Amino acid sequence: MAATKNDRESRDRLRRYTARQQVHAAQVARRRRDDVLAVVAVVVVVGLAVLTQVVWGKDDPGTAASTPSPSASSTAEATGTGDVPSAEIAEGRTWTGQFDLNDDVQLGVELDGAAAPQATSVLVDLVRKGFYTGTSCHRMSDADSAEFLQCGSANGDGTGDAGFTFGPLENVPSDGLYPAGTIAMARGESPDSQSTQFFVTYGDTYLDASTGGYTVVGRVTSGLDQLTANVTDAGLTPGTSETDGAPVVPTTITSASLE
Repeated sequence: MAATKNDRESRDRLRRYTARQQVHAAQVARRRRDDVLAVVAVVVVVGLAVLTQVVWGKDDPGTAASTPSPSASSTAEATGTGDVPSAEIAEGRTWTGQFDLNDDVQLGVELDGAAAPQATSVLVDLVRKGFYTGTSCHRMSDADSAEFLQCGSANGDGTGDAGFTFGPLENVPSDGLYPAGTIAMARGESPDSQSTQFFVTYGDTYLDASTGGYTVVGRVTSGLDQLTANVTDAGLTPGTSETDGAPVVPTTITSASLE
């Protein structure tokens, strides 16, 4: 009986020892697994943080390395503020007409209601309402790579509008080239800040495409030689730079028509 009892106690001790070893081994394995998972989690978090920084740096328009390629966006949803004229006014067709400057410049114009429906609609609506008659062309650039005359400011000094701003950008040249005779919408920093002002290039003009570019709404079909001879050839009064300021010849839009 004693031997049997000792054998039983030995077996019980062995079982308890084995059980403790198994529990210890399981705890060690679990700690190792938890450590591995913790390391993996850290790696994932760090990886996501780095990825987020890369994506933000790539897409952030304020980043110096950002170089988006502007393209036509005539089908994008209209954006902006105020009572923006409906894009349906343009009817998806070509509009022709004339802008007279002073008494000696008659610019024949052609607006593309298919490529730039929102901008064309705005200009057509403003011309119909007589907005442009009496406004001035307040700004001129005569830099070698940027030759343009800017018009349509409500107050005649680059300020004022018709109570609205609009987007999106439309029909933007991806290479930043605005050939002589291009009519494009002026804007501020935001693409949705287009309003009443536009510019006419009287020489091939290159504008930084990385900023988003400018909506090309149409072109001058005649009278560009009159513009250069009677306005731009006289030069400018330096303003923001030696090549950017008010034209020496005060220039007013005396009449405008589109049909």
